[in-house]
Amino acid sequence: QVQLVESGGGLVQPGGSLRLSCAASGSIFSINPMGWYRQAPGKERELVATITIGDRTNYADSVKGRFAISRDNAKNKVYLQMNALKPEDTAVYYCYARISTGNPLSVTFVTYDSWGQGTQVTISS
Repeated sequence: QVQLVESGGGLVQPGGSLRLSCAASGSIFSINPMGWYRQAPGKERELVATITIGDRTNYADSVKGRFAISRDNAKNKVYLQMNALKPEDTAVYYCYARISTGNPLSVTFVTYDSWGQGTQVTISS
């Protein structure tokens, strides 16, 4: 079983910056894509950004131009640089990864979605 561990959340003032990190560990053949979702109190979980193994990115309109996602394929890590933070960015941020594991030439090859435990990001003065 693959484990995703996030770090980097916290409390910052409006206009500030934070960098989230997520590391995947376990039995991994490949991860495609990786990304970040968030869930604010009383709201549904929503996409923030994703990145493919070929570095193709996708962002929610609300974060375009402010957030940047990147990944280190060798280390199975994904990062989210968040700039110009707003109070409405306050949420629990979840790391997401579509994991492929096993031997791709055998029936042991499976693909599934994995989630981190979440890290709180609070934007407040």
